[in-house]
Amino acid sequence: METKKYNIIRASDASFIDKLKSSLKVASVPAIIASLCCLSPLILVMTGLATVSFATSLADTLYGTYKWVFRIIGLVALLVAFYFHLQRTGICTLDDAKKHRNEIINKLLLVLIIGVLSYIIFLYVIVGYVGKWYGIWS
Repeated sequence: METKKYNIIRASDASFIDKLKSSLKVASVPAIIASLCCLSPLILVMTGLATVSFATSLADTLYGTYKWVFRIIGLVALLVAFYFHLQRTGICTLDDAKKHRNEIINKLLLVLIIGVLSYIIFLYVIVGYVGKWYGIWS
């Protein structure tokens, strides 16, 4: 009796996984840029350039007063990274953009969703726990 091996991942799933990976590459650096309001005091403490009390006051100021500035800069960085991603994939002119309009919209939505999720996970989970571990946040 011969057993058949089946490929679990279909071709459409493989292209979705590739789109997911490329979207994660596009969204990772802008998520870090948007998280700099709380990441920069943490880096200052980790490198020994600041005390915990200074980093706490800096984090309160940056996150309390300027968090929307960092988020807007992160969103602009995400859009710029998406533009360069489109340039790399061969969509360089407006005619190309008109031809691939649905694909561009789908990729943009995927990049925005992944960007927001990676921002939330990076800032509120990773940076939050490391900041609590260093004693910056109580």
